[in-house]
Amino acid sequence: MCGIAGVLDADPAESDRATRAMIGAITHRGPDGVRVEHAHGAAFAHARLSIIDLEGGWQPMHAAGGTVIGNGEIYNYRELARDYQLAGKLSTGSDFEPLLHIYAQEGPAAFDKLRGMYALCLIGADGRTWLARDPFGIKPLYLLEHAGGLAFASEPRSFLASGLLDAELDEDAGRELLAFNYVLGEKTIFRGLRRLAPGEVVEVKDGRIVEARRRPPLPTVRPSRSEEEALLRDLDAVLEDSVSVHQRSDVPYGLFLSGGIDSAAIATLMARLNSRPVTAFTCGFDAPGARDERRQAERIARALDLDWRETTFGEEDFWRILPQVAWALDDPTADYATLPTYKLAEAAKHDLTVVLTGEGGDELFGGYGRYRRALRPTWLGGRPAEPRTDDPGVLARWRQAAAAPRELSNLQKSQWADVATWLPNDLLLKLDRCLMAHGLEGRTPFLDPEVAAFAWALPDRMKVQGRFGKWILRKWLERACPAAEPWARKQGFTVPVEAWIAPRARDVGERISRLDAVRRVRDPNAVKASFAADDGGQRWPLLFYAVWSLIHLEGAAPKDALAHVAGSI
Repeated sequence: MCGIAGVLDADPAESDRATRAMIGAITHRGPDGVRVEHAHGAAFAHARLSIIDLEGGWQPMHAAGGTVIGNGEIYNYRELARDYQLAGKLSTGSDFEPLLHIYAQEGPAAFDKLRGMYALCLIGADGRTWLARDPFGIKPLYLLEHAGGLAFASEPRSFLASGLLDAELDEDAGRELLAFNYVLGEKTIFRGLRRLAPGEVVEVKDGRIVEARRRPPLPTVRPSRSEEEALLRDLDAVLEDSVSVHQRSDVPYGLFLSGGIDSAAIATLMARLNSRPVTAFTCGFDAPGARDERRQAERIARALDLDWRETTFGEEDFWRILPQVAWALDDPTADYATLPTYKLAEAAKHDLTVVLTGEGGDELFGGYGRYRRALRPTWLGGRPAEPRTDDPGVLARWRQAAAAPRELSNLQKSQWADVATWLPNDLLLKLDRCLMAHGLEGRTPFLDPEVAAFAWALPDRMKVQGRFGKWILRKWLERACPAAEPWARKQGFTVPVEAWIAPRARDVGERISRLDAVRRVRDPNAVKASFAADDGGQRWPLLFYAVWSLIHLEGAAPKDALAHVAGSI
């Protein structure tokens, strides 16, 4: 896990200046050191968080006549080295070096061999330049085409720090943020800056993109006709294999344990695969009426003999962490789950460098209640699994981004929509920024090509039955870890942000309604009305967006931004 930046096909002096400024803005992603190099007419910079081959894995990396610079982990690097008979040809134990040798043999088809999370730039011995991102979009990469060439980096703040980009608000993106808690598709909230799409591979020539293709996250497979027992055995094997490769690390690793199905499954397999107790962190909430899964997480931890660590989140944490989260999320998501995620990372960084998490389990195995509602007839309360918003233009853009192949079942179409929109632009963005702000790597074993191929081939009845989603995952966990109580009614996950905002809501609403960035995307009277009498949970997204805009559009320090909208805390 690292931070990368670079400028392609630009004036050497300007590219050096810009690249050094870009990487200097994201050293929190790679606290172990920075390297800047020039090769093939380009400038590259890498801020390293050492995970694999602590001594030899520095980048930019040169092998087989090419150069690569990457952020993330390629989990199947050992298998690639074996299959391509690279023994004796590798000069390091890095997970990225085999890619250069495979590219030398197969060209851009090499990217399809990768199993992992990554965002990278590769210049081959053939002189061709490529940018690539993993199919689920676990790792971020941003692009800016400008008069001097093309610049790329792991976070938008790099482009602002270098002067290559002005902090200009894209108003449509701002409206999407308030409607969905994230920004759709390839565009960002900064006008002129775009994301490389999940699974996208582009060729750059003379500072311009000349070819682009996508590697889809979900395979084209027919539903399996296997019996339940066979599917349970296959599920056990595919999950164990994924957790095993996601544990590949030369530094301490553990997990975040919420008490839910997904993290309990990861914990069960980690306990099976490790001879020593696995370190697990859980966050609970100190607020009246808050939904708190600490007791459930503790039961699982005791049953699996985990080294369980508990941290709490209260009102003081809310006001302290809010501006820090807004700073970390330069590409914003207004998901309140960012708050406990940030607190967990803050606690875990003292003991761990790598954390496994359960993101992706709901999307692949059909866990959300909205999936079950989408399967019901209208007269039983059924409705499409899409977000609710009063802005028809915003909803139309979401439907376009979420459009699924016609041949899919209704359940698969709902899953497809989430994998295309909410997963990369909310959940994975949250995980990347909140952990990388603390120099911590997050890994997601559910979001693995082998797991995705298995889950996508399941018949709908193995995902949803009656009031239960993730049917087959629950059946497996019932045997593998009964303490997880997979059939018990869960409390669900909420952060009691309303309880903490309410006492000062009117004053905050008045202050926020006067901000330029807020007035450009929402009527100020509607803002004040939302804070006077909470309007469908809009207080938190508006508060977050206001603090975010002061930091990233107006250059305010995080504490000053909070004071501007909330007064003295």
